[in-house]
Amino acid sequence: MIEAHVLDAWTLRSERDSVPFGYLNILGGAAAPLFLWLAGLSLVLAAEKGESRTGDRRGAGLALVRRGLEIFALAFIFRAQSFIVSPGNPMVSLLRVDILNIMGPSMMAAALLWWLAGGPRRAVVLCGGVATALALVAPLARTAPWLGLLPPAVQWYISPSGNHSTFTLFPWSGFVFAGAAYGVLLARTGAASDGRMLGRLAAAGGFIAAGSYYASTRPAIYAASSFWTTSPTYFGLRVGLLMLFLAAMFLAAPMAARVPQLFTVLGRFGRHSLFVYWVHVELVYGYATAWIHHRLPLWLSAVVYIAFVAFMFWTIRLQDRVLAWWHERRPAPPAPETAGA
Repeated sequence: MIEAHVLDAWTLRSERDSVPFGYLNILGGAAAPLFLWLAGLSLVLAAEKGESRTGDRRGAGLALVRRGLEIFALAFIFRAQSFIVSPGNPMVSLLRVDILNIMGPSMMAAALLWWLAGGPRRAVVLCGGVATALALVAPLARTAPWLGLLPPAVQWYISPSGNHSTFTLFPWSGFVFAGAAYGVLLARTGAASDGRMLGRLAAAGGFIAAGSYYASTRPAIYAASSFWTTSPTYFGLRVGLLMLFLAAMFLAAPMAARVPQLFTVLGRFGRHSLFVYWVHVELVYGYATAWIHHRLPLWLSAVVYIAFVAFMFWTIRLQDRVLAWWHERRPAPPAPETAGA
């Protein structure tokens, strides 16, 4: 995520067509689907945990709907902040659709779907079915003739034309639903502790990735579709690779005892992912770094990127210290009165 934004904002425009830039851009582009997929996965894990603790499926689902609504509200707060602290933003940028605008509504819909499913099997089928449908409809939705009848601010949730952003509901929200389907399987089958089930999920991911790649070599069934943006085959390829990636992370967990510092750093970045996204985007594209926007050769962008990641980790540690200090200063709640006092 940081790498993709650093390359986009700081690298010389003359080097954007180079082969190394292209490969690095593909690598950085994996962050957005991972961000959305993990949002859906963690959403369901939290819902399953809430239901097992309270026995109230409706309450657990509605709590996650509220969380999705919070993310959607934060998207507009983020755009307002960006309008103030970043150079050259027009007023219409306040309505620009970015990843948080997609994540919030998708989380709300996935939480409702999990609740209404009533059980794990239906939840997997429904969430997986919605993810598949969103991917299949994406090429049609983005070129639909009725798009021109909608206000531009609504069009941007369907087609990126005029939005200057890559994120739309079709197919990006599908990653949230795909992650939710995987999360149900992870929670209900205990795949994290069952090597055989984890292997089956990894094999399924490999099958989805390989099948999608093969399908991408066949003639397109759509009149207008781009492999890198709207193609369902690219969507399936990325979902399959995400499933393989998560299985690899579980298998690598025993390494945490050998290299605890590395996994501690990765864990802290994961727990503070929203904070990292919020802060680094403004620093990368904002006034603070305007003097190096599109002025660095690719090799220097790579060097500065490493230093910037270290800086972001320092800001995470600073945030943790400030929050710990704040909680220590807050007065403790009064002790409840004992009976007969």
